[in-house]
Amino acid sequence: MKSMIKLTMSLGLTVIVAQQAHAQSGRKCAPRDAVIERLAGTYGETRQSIGLGEQGMMIETFASENTGTWTITVTNPNGQTCLVASGRSFEQLAEALPPQGNDA
Repeated sequence: MKSMIKLTMSLGLTVIVAQQAHAQSGRKCAPRDAVIERLAGTYGETRQSIGLGEQGMMIETFASENTGTWTITVTNPNGQTCLVASGRSFEQLAEALPPQGNDA
């Protein structure tokens, strides 16, 4: 049941992230190369995950296992990357789905 809740929350977050990035239109945005360089140089963050959202938006999570910081970015098809969220206490998880047919 917990895994299903986490999956639902992850999908919901993906939709919210894509919508927020689209609405930002220029706030906290820069060319992708500059953003990646800043995240790596300043925070030691590297890309941890990637996905595609609506309208060709690329959603990425960057994080540092050393510092625990994380950042979610959205890049539009023209290469402009916007910071959507950031925080601390990043943890890498690899959770298995519950067995199929289990309604609990």
